[in-house]
Amino acid sequence: MFRSGEEVVSEENEEESNGVNLMEFSDEILLHILSYVPCTDLVLNVRRTCRKLATLCLDKSLTHTVLLQKDYKVNKDKVKQLMRDIGKEIYQLNMAGCYWLPSSTIDHVTRCKNLVKLNLSGCHVTSLRLSKMLSTLQHLRSLAIDVNPGFDASQLSSECKATLSRVSELKQTLYTPSYGVVPCCTSLEKLLLYFEILDRSREGFMLSGQLMVGESNVPHYQNLRIFYARLAPGYVNQEVVRLYLAVLSDRTPENLHAFLISAPGSFAETGATKNLLDSMARNVRLDALQLPKAWINGSGLLQHLKFNNPFYFSFSRCTLSGGHLIQRVINGGKDLKSLTSLNLSGCVHCLAPESLFRKAEDDIDSSILESLVVSCCNLRHLNLSAAHHHSSESIGNHLCQLLSRLKHLLSLALPVCSITDVAATVEKPPTAPSLVPQTFGRKVRIGIQAYPRNLADQANQKIESSVFWALMGSLRFLETLEIIGSSFSSAMPRNEPAIRNSLPPCVRAQSVGDSEVAAISQLTYLQSLTLAQLPSILTGSGLVNIGLQCQHLRTLSLANLGMMGKVVYMSALMDMLKHCKCLRDLRLEQPYFCAGAQFFQALSHCSSLQRLCIVSRSGTLQSDAVMSFMANCLEVIMCHMFMGESLTVCKNLQQSIVRSFQAERPALNVVIFPLLHEDLTEVIRDVPMRHLDEITLFKSRVAEEPPNLWW
Repeated sequence: MFRSGEEVVSEENEEESNGVNLMEFSDEILLHILSYVPCTDLVLNVRRTCRKLATLCLDKSLTHTVLLQKDYKVNKDKVKQLMRDIGKEIYQLNMAGCYWLPSSTIDHVTRCKNLVKLNLSGCHVTSLRLSKMLSTLQHLRSLAIDVNPGFDASQLSSECKATLSRVSELKQTLYTPSYGVVPCCTSLEKLLLYFEILDRSREGFMLSGQLMVGESNVPHYQNLRIFYARLAPGYVNQEVVRLYLAVLSDRTPENLHAFLISAPGSFAETGATKNLLDSMARNVRLDALQLPKAWINGSGLLQHLKFNNPFYFSFSRCTLSGGHLIQRVINGGKDLKSLTSLNLSGCVHCLAPESLFRKAEDDIDSSILESLVVSCCNLRHLNLSAAHHHSSESIGNHLCQLLSRLKHLLSLALPVCSITDVAATVEKPPTAPSLVPQTFGRKVRIGIQAYPRNLADQANQKIESSVFWALMGSLRFLETLEIIGSSFSSAMPRNEPAIRNSLPPCVRAQSVGDSEVAAISQLTYLQSLTLAQLPSILTGSGLVNIGLQCQHLRTLSLANLGMMGKVVYMSALMDMLKHCKCLRDLRLEQPYFCAGAQFFQALSHCSSLQRLCIVSRSGTLQSDAVMSFMANCLEVIMCHMFMGESLTVCKNLQQSIVRSFQAERPALNVVIFPLLHEDLTEVIRDVPMRHLDEITLFKSRVAEEPPNLWW
């Protein structure tokens, strides 16, 4: 976009007979263009091209907020120079996930005397460095940090504590049992806590949830408006979060309007938490709510809680019935037009009038979904995954037809069995893949038809009449779509060995195949797509249509498509990848996946690709092809492969990649390891949280958190 100074000056003095001189644009247009350029490039490179750009690149609109969180090319020297040049002009600095920068880099943040917001999540910060830095940031009001083993609050200076006393927003990720800096933050209005504490040390010793001796146990919550806690699996995380909640149970803040706790598995309610919830029911009116399933199931809590103008609800994995949802939450549609995000993932009975005698596979009650759609007409994010939502044969009451009324949807997660046409399920004879057992035993040979290469061929199959095709056509502005099998589970969970056996897909999912995938290509603005456990994929032809039509696609996750003994969609996937010029993240999970020369040659067309993750039981790879791919794709900074190769092959390839490319790619993170190896969990714990949470681990991300929870 920007050329050398001599070229720019030359073009300014000569009239251009063809094309447009960039410098002739107004300052407003140029500033808008420059806003898409990373700040490090603006300050260290672009502003040196000519006088006009030298002035514009230092405009307050470009230096007020500096985002380094995904600038994978930034290094310590660039940060140092950046802070020297514009440190005093920076009011908001986001360095989240810059795991590759040495801890000494943080010292240069002290030049940013006017900082108001600072995000250092994922950065290496010791207690002493944090104390030195915060002592100079007297205007700071928003802070995000990690608390790692060895953190000692007693090392914080009085000047540092004075700064913390003025902080009103705190995001704290805990890797060790600790209060961190919470007791020092006496003016907290927003508190976000991420508990990532492991139950065992590297040496195999069980850890305790007791806090370090001498730590204050009196956090200051009197001004708290937002409380959010997300727990990774493990009992230690549960023990520690209870200590944070103990103070809340004694006195509930009067201004609390968002209370959210995301906890996997079983997180039992105690007397203290019951007192907290009772106090909330009496004293506060909420705008956002998420609770562990054990705190809601079987209780009348929702009947007593009061809501103001709710914008986010999450009842993930709760046994909440549709009748209770309508009566206690939606309340006849009153005041629910403010709701923009709703997570009902894993709520198997949420679209049924009651759950006592109902089977999870029974048909939904369309009147409940219709009430939901009418009452929450401004929904932008909706998650209905991890459940069997089967529509009846009633005309006009299919789940897809009702959801098509939500014209404001930006992200949507659905189970595979919910998008099938009921008539097709009843009348359609079993397709070939349904006759193939979903096992890893002897492979059965079946004929594979050649996939159609364009939309016209697909149209001839008359798929436009399907309810899912109509839904995709009505949600033109959808940016994120997840279609996940109701019984799907990833082969690589968080803190456990790799899963060896997977549950069979829902019977109704057998009729969802290539034509339904092709329907997704109508989503012109689609940026993120997840497809998991679609057993009737025969060729993957719909993927090609998506590659051609969805030119904004940045994230693609495919898992267990077609029959399990063979990657039937490989040819179509390679054709698709040739068109994905904006793709940045690719995750593939498929048994027997062959990561060979042809695959990596096709993947090399994805010129913007930054992160690649492949999870494949009994999968194979070609080391030379991987090395060639890494050499051709200069933007790739993460390569995770969990395959069926030997430990020796994996280690040799990992070392070769690091040795060849680490110097020129400071953020490079490479993990190549046998999927079924007993030490997999030890390897996983060293993966930077940014990659682990965003791509390596499979999960539904729609409405996972309230929108704009953190900047």
